Amino acid sequence: MNKKLKEKMDESLNAVLPITIIVLLLSIFVVPMETGTIAMFLTGAFMLIIGMAFFQLGAEMAMTPLGEGVGSSIIKTRNLFLLIAVCFVMGIIITIAEPDLQVLANQVPSIPNSVLIWTVAAGVGVFLVIAVLRILFQISLPFLLCILYLFLLLLSFVAPSSFVAVAFDSGGVTTGPMTVPFIMAIGIGLSSARSDKNGASDSFGLISFCSVGPIIMVLLLGIFFHPSDAACNATPVPDVVTMQDVMREFVHMAPDYGKEVLSSIFPVLCVFLLFELVTRRYHKNQTIKMLIGFLYTIIGLLLFLTGVNVGFAPVGSLLGSSLASRPWKWLLVPIGALIGYYIVKAEPAVQVLNKQVADVTNGSVSKETMNLCLSVGVSASVALALIRVLTGISIYWLLIPGYLAALAMTRFVPKVFVGIAFDSGGVASGPMTSTFLLPLAMGTCTAIGGNVVTDAFGVVAMVAMAPLIAIQIMGIFYQLRLNRAMSAAAVIYEIDDDEILDLTEE
Repeated sequence: MNKKLKEKMDESLNAVLPITIIVLLLSIFVVPMETGTIAMFLTGAFMLIIGMAFFQLGAEMAMTPLGEGVGSSIIKTRNLFLLIAVCFVMGIIITIAEPDLQVLANQVPSIPNSVLIWTVAAGVGVFLVIAVLRILFQISLPFLLCILYLFLLLLSFVAPSSFVAVAFDSGGVTTGPMTVPFIMAIGIGLSSARSDKNGASDSFGLISFCSVGPIIMVLLLGIFFHPSDAACNATPVPDVVTMQDVMREFVHMAPDYGKEVLSSIFPVLCVFLLFELVTRRYHKNQTIKMLIGFLYTIIGLLLFLTGVNVGFAPVGSLLGSSLASRPWKWLLVPIGALIGYYIVKAEPAVQVLNKQVADVTNGSVSKETMNLCLSVGVSASVALALIRVLTGISIYWLLIPGYLAALAMTRFVPKVFVGIAFDSGGVASGPMTSTFLLPLAMGTCTAIGGNVVTDAFGVVAMVAMAPLIAIQIMGIFYQLRLNRAMSAAAVIYEIDDDEILDLTEE
């Protein structure tokens, strides 16, 4: 086996195994499940591990160098109009290719899928342009984020209340396994062309803009489109008995997800071929390597999406509805917190971001530290989201204080951590969240007779908000530790100077 693929396989196994064990233990001691359902879940977990490994390797081989190449090449042209046009088009293409968005669109019954997808894609295109211009003109990231999020919160009061949670969820799902590697690489390519000291830190922040843009656009859509009410159906659990039935379910659904993946990757592949034809940036061996990377990405996404949609989503819905219909329904909160702690590690885009953070910060912010902060933050956010589902309280009581706290912290946190934190909010809410946690919340809401659109939707938004606070808290502690280290170094320097002075006097 390829050494790099084996490394990715080990990472995927370590990420998926904990959540698999948790669900198995719940099926034994808390929520008894059919043997066929468990077999589907285990098969999905296996496909998830293999798919995530192939996807991460493919993204590393193809998407990252392509994004860096596009970013550095367009800035060298010094043509502002070309830069804006390329970023806008790439933002739309890469968003339409995002599998998470397809998942969310299928679960929102009040708006046609194509309308929601194109609205979100336009939002990403526009705000990717804004993010790139911010890097070029060196505009303060905290300043822009404060303005945008305050405008977003004000806009949400004008939009239909039944549509707010869906809008915030749409911002979380747009930055998934397809968009993150490419958009982050564009940021690195753009910032590397700058020679100033803030170039590296400015490579972060693009994902945060590509998250807030869709929320604003979808809120505007809600104001003018006047979405109609429609019933949300819980994810059905297939009736399977034998392993042959299990495999039939996966084989039956695989072609549908294969079409989604191919239609998603094809525009990006065309961009790569056109870019190489015009710029001749990559030599022959690197071009072949990147084409193999695209193939790995296709294989990985196909296995990943089939695994999570066929094996994970039905089990999530079943867990939620079963636990909520029992006397101890509040047990959902600690169970959700435990699942949230581990599920974020299984998000493929999270691992991509963690690697980028470790590279840009020269290892001072390790992947382990990032994983811990994200896990703690997402764990708390899932617990709060499930409390909201069980009580029916408005999402404003959680989102407004959370976002105001996150924006206030940008005044005291090192600049690079602000970008990392707001980028982390986008990557934490990926396909695992939309295909396991959202069905869990929808199953819970259906069982207790709540309003699925207003109460269950919003769990993705909560997951996306948590890292904004958790990573910035990490940044504050990092700055304090750095200040102590600098103070200690200054004391040692003063002592050495005194000793030299004493020796001179003697």
